[in-house]
Amino acid sequence: MIWELDLFILALVVICAVAAINTRDLLGAVVIFGVYSFLMCLLWAEMGAVDVAFTEATVGAGVSSVLFIAAILRTTRRSKD
Repeated sequence: MIWELDLFILALVVICAVAAINTRDLLGAVVIFGVYSFLMCLLWAEMGAVDVAFTEATVGAGVSSVLFIAAILRTTRRSKD
C-alpha cells in the first residue's frame, strides 16, 4: 500500500462527505455522493478488497446514483425557496 495515496484519497472522501451534506441542490448532492462512492471504491481496491470495491462501484456509485436521480426528476417542488 502507498500510504500517501491512501491519505490523499481519504482526504478527498472527507471533503466529498462534507460537501454532500452542505449542498442545498439535490442533484449536486447526488453527484457528490457518486464521487464519494467512487473514491471509496478506490480505497477498497487499494486495500486489496477487490470484491468489496466492485460492489461499491456497482451499487454505490452506479445503481444508487441512478435511482436518486430518477427520484429527484419525478418529484416537483411545492414551494419557491
